[in-house]
Amino acid sequence: MINALLSSIFTVILSIIFLYKWIIIISAILSWVRPDPYNPIVQMLYRLTEPAYALIRRVIPTVFGGMDLAPIILIFILIFLETFLGRLFMGMM
Repeated sequence: MINALLSSIFTVILSIIFLYKWIIIISAILSWVRPDPYNPIVQMLYRLTEPAYALIRRVIPTVFGGMDLAPIILIFILIFLETFLGRLFMGMM
């Protein structure tokens, strides 16, 4: 019973991480084309990604010719979490 609960929790967490990675990728691609800032989808993507970007930008400022590295760093952090939690889960079973 507890294994099923833990399995479900890990599955939900890993799914959220996977989905958030795609939100970051879509947001980064949209930033290249300058979308309409009043579009509800663009606003939602901004609200979902900007708080995490702000945390990263406090530690690592925008450098390299004005290129924002926050999306790339955030994706690497999420990949690390996904791998770590996946292996942690496999070790528990």
